[in-house]
Amino acid sequence: MADLSNNFVGIKSPNPFWLASAPPTDKAYNVERAFRAGWGGVMWKTLGEDGPPVVNVNGPRYGAIFGGDRRLIGMNNIELITDRELQVNLREIKQVKKNWPDRAVVVSLMVPCEEEAWKTILPVVEETGADGIELNFGCPHGMSERGMGAAVGQVPEYIEMVTRWCKANTNMPVIVKLTPNITDIRYPARAAHKGGADAVSLINTINSITNVNLDNFAPEPTIDGKGTHGGYCGPAVKPIALNMVAEIARDAQTKGLPISGIGGITDWRDAAEFMALGSGNVQVCTAAMVYGFKIVEEMISGLSNWMDEKGYTSIDDFVGKAVPNVSDWQYLNLNHITKAKINQDLCIECGRCFIACEDTSHQAIMATKDNVEGAERHFEVMEDECVGCNLCVNVCPVENCIEMVALDAGTMDERTGKQVSGDYANWTTHPNNPGAK
Repeated sequence: MADLSNNFVGIKSPNPFWLASAPPTDKAYNVERAFRAGWGGVMWKTLGEDGPPVVNVNGPRYGAIFGGDRRLIGMNNIELITDRELQVNLREIKQVKKNWPDRAVVVSLMVPCEEEAWKTILPVVEETGADGIELNFGCPHGMSERGMGAAVGQVPEYIEMVTRWCKANTNMPVIVKLTPNITDIRYPARAAHKGGADAVSLINTINSITNVNLDNFAPEPTIDGKGTHGGYCGPAVKPIALNMVAEIARDAQTKGLPISGIGGITDWRDAAEFMALGSGNVQVCTAAMVYGFKIVEEMISGLSNWMDEKGYTSIDDFVGKAVPNVSDWQYLNLNHITKAKINQDLCIECGRCFIACEDTSHQAIMATKDNVEGAERHFEVMEDECVGCNLCVNVCPVENCIEMVALDAGTMDERTGKQVSGDYANWTTHPNNPGAK
């Protein structure tokens, strides 16, 4: 059996599945339920400085984007950090850690960008026995307008400065949570690394407006006739998150910096993809909010079964395994050629591949129909016209009906007699390769 135990910057947990700092981790009641369900750890919802509690809106806090089957694919939230008193949170964190010593309890923090504010909160958090802290430099709404959250995360100099303050004033591991609302994620990651961060976590939510109500002409969620930008999360942000994780993992200046991956993780496969790109563990929020805490059972069993099939005994066996295969475009092999192939036994003759290719691509699919009433249509790829773009694969409603087949060097199109592939075996020395020596 695969061993899913996780040691992330010295923080141990029975598996790599942690809940992200968000509504599901706002109080002991939720966290205890999560641990009973099997989650390996939590990032406790962001605490602020001692004083008057933060006031959240008392109305809709979420906007949503749905797929055709009403499956939620993206969610926007305008909720702020915890609106519960600091001392209440601290007592609960201490009790939860005492009750669940084998689970990871990391506390997310956000206070004003002043050294004294950080010096004040760090010791009281450390006294709870928490395993570490996560600096919330990512929240894109509400708190950022107050000079915190993404307002810090968008300025590398601030990231480095606050990280140094924290490392100088606590013995707990310091994880820096990065905002995706920036042009190049490598710069804030480098700043966190330079400041001494033990790890980075990403991505936080993406600045967004999900919908506009066309009756009252206000963004949703709407609070008394007004709306605002919020943080976008859910399955729709996964591709953005994967790219940013990979950029940090393969950057020479942050190589070896531990990463906690966040962004649209819904099942074990999503988690494995993040880990293959360099994440030492993963954090989940939206999926738990939509489907409940027990989704972790599928994540655990699914990842364990996949690891057994592949022969991996621990997650360390495949963390970062995909990073060497992430390349800049200029180094891709331009002589490697694939062609679409339609499995006629699976084809339902819907014609979507033909229309997509004919109208918007390369006119590489031929449609034929016998001059007989009721005769079925037939679609066939013209290899000499096909550029291998795989649009047809993506629009086909039947899984595996169309596949992309790699051609050997010098392959000829039997129908036209033309050569349809180049010599990609010698790409490393090919004159078209910018990296050729």
